[in-house]
Amino acid sequence: MALTYLWSGFFLVGIAAAVLQWLVTGDGTVFKKIIDGTFAAARLAVMEISLPLAGVMTFWLGMLSVGEKAGVIAVVSRWIAPLFSRLFPSVPRDHPAHGHMIMNYSANFLGLDNAATPLGLKAMKSLQELNPQKDTASDAQLMFLVIQTSGLTLIPLSVIAQRAVLGSANPTDIFIPTLIATYCATLVAILLCGWKQKIRLADPVIVGWLGGITLGLAALVWAMTTQLTREQIETVSLVVSNLILAGIIAVFLAFGLKRRINVYEAFIEGAKEGVQTALTIIPYLVAMLVAISVLRNSGVLDLVVAGFAWFFGLLGLATDWVAALPTALMKPISGSGARAMFIDAMKTYGVDSFVGRLASVMQGATDTTLYIIALYFGTVGVTKVRYGLAFGLLADFAGIVAAIFVAYLFFGS
Repeated sequence: MALTYLWSGFFLVGIAAAVLQWLVTGDGTVFKKIIDGTFAAARLAVMEISLPLAGVMTFWLGMLSVGEKAGVIAVVSRWIAPLFSRLFPSVPRDHPAHGHMIMNYSANFLGLDNAATPLGLKAMKSLQELNPQKDTASDAQLMFLVIQTSGLTLIPLSVIAQRAVLGSANPTDIFIPTLIATYCATLVAILLCGWKQKIRLADPVIVGWLGGITLGLAALVWAMTTQLTREQIETVSLVVSNLILAGIIAVFLAFGLKRRINVYEAFIEGAKEGVQTALTIIPYLVAMLVAISVLRNSGVLDLVVAGFAWFFGLLGLATDWVAALPTALMKPISGSGARAMFIDAMKTYGVDSFVGRLASVMQGATDTTLYIIALYFGTVGVTKVRYGLAFGLLADFAGIVAAIFVAYLFFGS
């Protein structure tokens, strides 16, 4: 219902703003601009984004299907199992919930969204079996959910695909910045829940995992800020990003051949989902892009951005990042809304502009917190979410702040 009010509000506020302009200036051309914008936005959603996106998504979903059937998720699951036994001390080591959670996180990490959601719901149901108060979220459920909302993903597949569709010269250059930003969100999620639940965060396994990753990323940031020029940073980021993605393809195929699966049939099976995924998002993308077009062509969106720029300017802060802020504000509320905002930012300011890249990193760095809470807890009948929403939003905030920082580091002038 909240999304209904938000979406309707975009239209009503935009039209009201246009009426006000007409009454004040006597210029009625703003109405033509709004209506022309609705047709242009609808065409953009279908002809320039969704249909071209089908090809990119078809290939990558096919490759991810190969990785899934080759057992890559199972390998990742065994790898991170020791960490999860410490983060979920109330869950018995032999309980199925451990396997379900690890499989869910592994699928998310590899960008297997279609596989991750049913695995996540299965994990939440398994955790509910251990929950003594069925209407109140347990500590284990909250840790699982808040990490989920932080959106840790190695491959921001949809973001890279949409950048490619819109003509980016280097669509993968947001790979490393997104990884850093989303890790910051996940780290904050774990630390917040660990502190609240009195988990022994000083455990050697937890320190080894979180400390090792944090030090590695800190060393990367240090090298980028002190040892490399701007041109070298862009070159290293581009080479490493594409090398990792090429390596993932090679590993998936190698695992598949080693396990003697039919990698071609596995690819085709997953690739079929690519077209369906692109077609599925059309109505959502049309709805949100048209609504955002009304806001932009009425001048309301520009006024909101200018207001934020004025506020942060008063604080003495740089303001060239503010134009990407609508993506960050929308992401916890609506996935389709955030996708439309980040596409609008790339179309308005340029796909390879600072704002276009920052909006891309913001889109990939966090997840739809409100939707995830409603879906996962609603499935098992939990109505009292305790600190789940607050901690989920704090993790989102950490991811957005980190996204702004790394965007200036990698793409700033």
